[in-house]
Amino acid sequence: MLKVSIYDIIMKNDRKVQRIIMKKDYLALMREGKPLTLSERIFMIITLSIPAILAQVSSIVMQYIDASMVGRLGANDSASIGLVSSSTWLFGGLCMAAGTGFSVLIAQRIGANNTRDARTLVKTGLISVIIFSIALLVISVSISRVLPILLGGEKEIQDGAFWYFLIFSLSVPFMQINYTAGSMIQASGNMKVAGMMEIIMCMLDVVFNALLIFPSGTRVVFGRNIYIIGAGLGIKGAALGTALAEAVTGLILLWYLLTRSESLKIRKNEKSGFSFHELKTSLKIAIPVAIEQIITCSAYIAFTRIVSPLGTIAIAANSFSITAESLCYMPGYGIAAAASTIIGQSIGSKRKDLTKKLGWLSVATGMTVMTLGGVIMFLAAPLMIGLLTPDKNIQALGCEILRIEAFAEPMYAASIVAAGVFRGAGDTTVPSVLNLVSMWIIRIPLAAFLASGYGIQGVWIAMCIELCIRGTLFLILLAKRFCKRADKGVYLTS
Repeated sequence: MLKVSIYDIIMKNDRKVQRIIMKKDYLALMREGKPLTLSERIFMIITLSIPAILAQVSSIVMQYIDASMVGRLGANDSASIGLVSSSTWLFGGLCMAAGTGFSVLIAQRIGANNTRDARTLVKTGLISVIIFSIALLVISVSISRVLPILLGGEKEIQDGAFWYFLIFSLSVPFMQINYTAGSMIQASGNMKVAGMMEIIMCMLDVVFNALLIFPSGTRVVFGRNIYIIGAGLGIKGAALGTALAEAVTGLILLWYLLTRSESLKIRKNEKSGFSFHELKTSLKIAIPVAIEQIITCSAYIAFTRIVSPLGTIAIAANSFSITAESLCYMPGYGIAAAASTIIGQSIGSKRKDLTKKLGWLSVATGMTVMTLGGVIMFLAAPLMIGLLTPDKNIQALGCEILRIEAFAEPMYAASIVAAGVFRGAGDTTVPSVLNLVSMWIIRIPLAAFLASGYGIQGVWIAMCIELCIRGTLFLILLAKRFCKRADKGVYLTS
């Protein structure tokens, strides 16, 4: 609701802003070969980024809701979710990767004003990712019982971790539809619909969690005692509430994509079936992204394995701090999503004059936003952790490690947005290689070394150092790639 209110206030009351933002379709101007001034390029990035940022932030708010509600149940339930969170990220990341290739190609086809091929990509993509998600469901269900044991969880948290991951596994196809349909809509240049649906998903998660986690009883709502019916499912209710929110949102996004999207909706008289050629092309983009997700999330799993022996309090503090930090870095992912759309359409429309400028401008925007987020995170760390758990020991430890991570936010932003620029160009190999190097050669060995002497604080110091190095590597390689292609008149494309 906050997003809608702010947007309405700006658009209804500030006529100057309304004229600037609404009168011009900057993506259309770019596709038509029209020149864009610096201020227009900035407005294009901002206007496309804001809905994506709010969508990303709302997804983290949903995690805050889950963590906060489960945190009221006790440290063991919090640790249960924390134990398998890196595994849920892995499967979520694979779902995201499956749709990335199709979304990048859709942006490039629309940039070239080839909407017919873009619609073929929609059909091919949806069929492919649904089949893929069913395979993921089978795999994740089959490992759900042994996963908490393999991750080194203590006996008292293994059962809760199993149920949370099992219910998550059953919702994977809906999560896949949510990711894919949303990214396809974003690739068409429509960031608002996907953003609004993320807000709705967050609200649904609140409602479902309230009904499913806690038992029936009287609660204080806005200063009044209200009797609320509840299922009392605890950690199972948290997983089920999130799954239901994902399912409802994904189905609405799918409906919009197929029936309402101006450039991608199904045309009755248009014959365009499954294209193996487009599938092959999208796989060349998606496979490196999938490898990157496996590398990154398996590193997170190893990271969790390093933290597990440090105790239940450390596991819970680690999980809550990652959730809290997400509020600072998710805006970077929103800007990266906008950058992928902008760069993809820029390359599709053969705007070599703008690709480099828009790439650097996107990275600079992300670094600015996340630097401010890092400052806020450092100052507001006690509040951010306090919202998630009433446990004083978890709060103290979480606040300490969260402040360590605040120093990494600027360079973390550089890596996130630069990766979005590369993906928009269809180059997904670079982020995969850099993540492999930084995560497995720097973070994991350094975290394992520092954990023995400095505990969870040492683990987060290792993460901070690695993120700074990763951001530097991304900037160096992006600069080299731009310079290399500048002589040929082509930026980032192979």
